[in-house]
This record gives sequence, C-alpha cells and structure tokens, in this order.
Amino acid sequence: MTLRLNVPDLAFAAFLVALGAFAFALASELSVGTAAAMGAGYVPRGLAAIVMIYGAVLGVRAMFVGRQPFPAVAWRPALLIAAAVALFAVLLPRVGLAITSIAVVLCAGLASYDVRLRENAVLAVALAIFSVLLFVSALGLPIPVWPQ
Repeated sequence: MTLRLNVPDLAFAAFLVALGAFAFALASELSVGTAAAMGAGYVPRGLAAIVMIYGAVLGVRAMFVGRQPFPAVAWRPALLIAAAVALFAVLLPRVGLAITSIAVVLCAGLASYDVRLRENAVLAVALAIFSVLLFVSALGLPIPVWPQ
C-alpha cells in the first residue's frame, strides 16, 4: 500500500483531534456519572470522544484517498471576515445594533470577489431591521439600537 496523502483532509483531521482533546480536557473535572444517572461531564466527554474518533478516521482515510496539496490561502476573504467580527465587537457598544449590523454586512460582503454593492447594501439594511426586530423587540435583549 502506498501513501497518497490528502493534505487538506489530514490537516482537518488533526484539527478535529486537537479540538476533541481540548474539549475533553475542559470537561475532565466534571463528574461523569452513569448512563442511568448522567453527571455534568457525561455528554461533553462523549461528544469530545466522538469528535476525536471522527478526526482519527478522517486522518487515516486522508492517507489513502489520493494526493492533494494544501490549497492556497485566499487572504482577502479571510481578512475581511475577521475584520467584520472585529467591527462587531468594536462598534456594537458605541453605535448600536442598527449601524453595527449594516457595517458588518457591508464588510463581510466585500469578502466575495463578485460582490454587487447595491445588493449588499439592500441586504445590510434588511438584516439590520431583522436584527433589531428579533433581538430588541421580540427577545427583549438590552442592546442599544442607536448611538447614545
């Protein structure tokens, strides 16, 4: 048998195993209990184990399915999505949910290479209205809608 390494799948498998191990370690101080009387750590440990097993199976499969190099990183989408998350964190307490929603959608929309500004602006306004109606009106969360 020859190894025909699928690098993207192998990298994702390593990520899953590491994520599962991290979750398992976080739940290590919680009591497990039994299947009849589950403790607080029963489900988190079980899910962490499932994620690690899936990662291990994916890793073994990645060694034999076919050679595939790691794809080039698309920097524009990665940076603009990260910037949108940062915008949300910085703007929400200062300018409120409505303006923050519009800014985040416009920034994240620019991550696409075939973005249409008019459609992106309409989507931003619609999502801002929906966010205010859902989180402030329907759920009653104490989020400022406009700048103070």
